[in-house]
Amino acid sequence: MRVFARTLSCFLAALALASPVGAGTRLKDIIDIEGVRENQLTGYGIVFGLNGSGDSIRNCPMLQQGLASMLERLGINTRDSTVNTKNVAAVMVTANLPPFATNGSRIDVTVSTMCDAKSLEGGTLLATPMIGADSQAYALAQGSVAVGAFTASGNSGSSLTRNIPTNGRVPNGATIERELRFDISAQSELRLALRNPDFTTAARIAGAINSFLGTDAAFATDLATVRLRRPQAFRDMSSLIAQIESLEIEPEQRARVVINETTGVIVMGDNVRVSTVAIAQGNLTIQVQETPGVAMPNSFTNAPPVVVPQSNIAVAEDVAKLAMIGGNGVPLRELVTGLNALGVSPRDLIVILQALKTSGALQAEIEVM
Repeated sequence: MRVFARTLSCFLAALALASPVGAGTRLKDIIDIEGVRENQLTGYGIVFGLNGSGDSIRNCPMLQQGLASMLERLGINTRDSTVNTKNVAAVMVTANLPPFATNGSRIDVTVSTMCDAKSLEGGTLLATPMIGADSQAYALAQGSVAVGAFTASGNSGSSLTRNIPTNGRVPNGATIERELRFDISAQSELRLALRNPDFTTAARIAGAINSFLGTDAAFATDLATVRLRRPQAFRDMSSLIAQIESLEIEPEQRARVVINETTGVIVMGDNVRVSTVAIAQGNLTIQVQETPGVAMPNSFTNAPPVVVPQSNIAVAEDVAKLAMIGGNGVPLRELVTGLNALGVSPRDLIVILQALKTSGALQAEIEVM
């Protein structure tokens, strides 16, 4: 626990040194602009050239149908034939279409197996249309699959696998064939969406923009949205966004404690406060030791010896000491120091924080991941 305390203290000190007093955050780092977004693309494809690590045709009917359709487009009829190969695999292909992507530009795609293929290593993805949510094809993917993993097996049944060999990427593997039209320059009004919604932050964003422009061009409509109107001095919306996205403000932080009970990680915001409270923390340890004994039968009998279990139970309980923490809303650094003084583990600290919240002494919301 002392190592945890020192690490957290050093982390807080590093943040204090790295962030000068009064330093703000750029608007481009805390907002999203209406219409400037990615779109998800998906497609069904076939990977060829696998070294016997592909799908079983009998266990993957969609692969057999896909092979037959693909070969028919190439002038080969296999409808009445039995195809049995382990060198191909049915895959799902996914990608993100960037905003304002133009025809001919290239994007990365991710390839994942659908059936019982063991590995995609050495495979090549055949031309796969990438479909958007409107069922329109926006890109065409093809290329060699890069797999950052491997698998090996022996005749005895033993095997070794590193990472995930059934998942790979094709760098720059898709070519954009259809553009998403959105003329942002011609817009006279846009909405700015806060990534962390907060009324105070929204008001500060609108105030910073209006102060910079010298006019009431922006106003907060709710805790997550700032509406921006283009002043007459700007000919297009793109030049206006380029001017304001580098403005800096100080985002408001909610008092929040984030807990990951699986890993024991605790993250507390700077606005977390705790009222005066006394905490006692103790551990109860129960140790059970089994020592089997042998009971010998009576003399002149044919009965076998009998094993008799013998249990030794020891109970040890630490003496719990009351520790005073808080006092009229202490800051985060004093709260961490007071909790570390109890000498508890991070997992015990999670229970203490939840108990503080239940008692009403912790002025913060707790989010469990």
